[in-house]
Amino acid sequence: MNRHTRRARRRLRRGAHREPLIMIADDRADLFEWLGLIARLGYRYRSELAPLIVAGMLLVAAAILHGNQVAAGWVLLIAAPAAGALCWSRVTPTLRPPERGYAAAVVSVGGAWLTAATAYGAGSPPLPFLLVAATILGGVPWWAHRRRRAKVRVERTLAAWPDIAAAVGLPGSRVMSAVVDLWGWHARIGLPPGKTAGDLINSAPALESGLHTRPGAVRVEPDPDRADHAMVRVLTTDPHAHALPYPAASTASDRSILRPVPLGLFEDAQPVTLRLAHRHGLLGGVAGAGKSGVLNVILAELVACPDVVLWGVDLKGGMELQPWASCLDRLATTPADAAALLADAVAVLEARARQLAEHGQRLWMPTADTPALVLVIDEYAELADESPTAVTHADSIARRGRAVAVTLLAATQRPTQKAMGSGAVRSQMDVRVCLRVRERRDVDLILGQGMRAAGWAADTLNAPGKFLVSTPEHDTPRRARAYRLDDRDVATTAARHAPHRPPLDELSQGAAGEIVEATDEAPPSDADDPETVLRDTLRTAPAQGRTVTELMTATGMGRSWIYARLQAHAAAHRVTQVTRGRWVATDHAEPGSRR
Repeated sequence: MNRHTRRARRRLRRGAHREPLIMIADDRADLFEWLGLIARLGYRYRSELAPLIVAGMLLVAAAILHGNQVAAGWVLLIAAPAAGALCWSRVTPTLRPPERGYAAAVVSVGGAWLTAATAYGAGSPPLPFLLVAATILGGVPWWAHRRRRAKVRVERTLAAWPDIAAAVGLPGSRVMSAVVDLWGWHARIGLPPGKTAGDLINSAPALESGLHTRPGAVRVEPDPDRADHAMVRVLTTDPHAHALPYPAASTASDRSILRPVPLGLFEDAQPVTLRLAHRHGLLGGVAGAGKSGVLNVILAELVACPDVVLWGVDLKGGMELQPWASCLDRLATTPADAAALLADAVAVLEARARQLAEHGQRLWMPTADTPALVLVIDEYAELADESPTAVTHADSIARRGRAVAVTLLAATQRPTQKAMGSGAVRSQMDVRVCLRVRERRDVDLILGQGMRAAGWAADTLNAPGKFLVSTPEHDTPRRARAYRLDDRDVATTAARHAPHRPPLDELSQGAAGEIVEATDEAPPSDADDPETVLRDTLRTAPAQGRTVTELMTATGMGRSWIYARLQAHAAAHRVTQVTRGRWVATDHAEPGSRR
């Protein structure tokens, strides 16, 4: 046998000895691979397996306690109910009552079973059957719980965030935290260096595709504390799918225009509030977007304030503001009346400015005796087309009215340069409410240049009453929906607050020409008291009633005083409104007769 044959045999023998070792190593590798796979699946489905895991832990604990310390059963007998009560009251305060009750029941039942198993052994009948039954009965609510399933889906979605971030053009971003809420979930995202929330806002449509959501379900907001962080909210359910009922305005004495006005709710159920004192406001949106509804909410809140006088301009024949006529000190429905009303408002602000200057003051603070004057103009574009004079007065009010509490609140479909008449009007609007618009550029017309690119996507709003609000307090694009008032709510609210509406202060009345000088014409009554004159004039009114102008001439009093007394008498059923603007006493007699 030569040298090469001996080497070949030695190699064969060495291979024969190694083959079983290789096979054993391969078997061990397969075993570890299977164990790793089972561990990964167990971790992935740990939420679904939680009831089984708890049951297994109870079995192990019972075996240990029963074999070593039977006296532990007495401790468990006392500790189990105490732990259940603790779960109900303190350990889980963020859970809803049904969830706290479920946690308390699981702890109590598990503790009771463990107590019995410690004393008698886990295998003693009927303890095994009770454990299986309790696991199934307790597992069904756990497996069916909506928030648990939603949290699992969110965790699995966010586990794939690196791939999603790379797909939307933000590789290197990471999820800092995530919370499941009633409407979906929200997460704080850490952005890579050089990226801002604006980049994530522009990637919102791609993010909706990566997260497999419905279109329009993703909201991105900047983090006010960190430029390299952003908040991502995913709505699985639209919280604004239905209209929000209006909570009736309070009649409490602490109502004031100095307090924020509630307008609606954000998508996280936080209230939307606007501060209107010493500010002008602009409402914009296409026809049918809900401008009138938002205006009704604002009016419903303002008529409840005892330190506000309201004037209205409605060039659609009073169609929008007429339901509030009993609460409006003045209402203009023609271009000429609108020009006169706004001219009087300019006179009021000039008179107030002179008084403030004489007393060394800079701000007119509204009170019941010196109320703010709010001018509500519906469809401002019509005013610009019909009365250039009125627009000139509105421009003056916009520039000079804030310090003296003469506020302009304008609603229009598209506040272009032509519609607003002057750039000063729009630029002075501190409060801007943008409802649905058709074109992206309209967002910038209402909210300001560059707002659409910054995430204020009002062109994606999809229901009446949904809006975005921009004020010094609300500087991030958060969708909201306004409360809804139907015609019955408007009538009820106006009737409730009309008797309590304040008149303008004497300074403002005199500036607006509302204090009428006495004429040579003798009043219908021999008494000099304006209240008596008013009653006698209404008693002797013809069937069609007397106008406010006639009553002003007869009594020598101003329009605000006349309206205040008419509303008070109407609430007491002493006078009635025959037609718009004409009044008569309920016990009136024919002209010339006396009672």
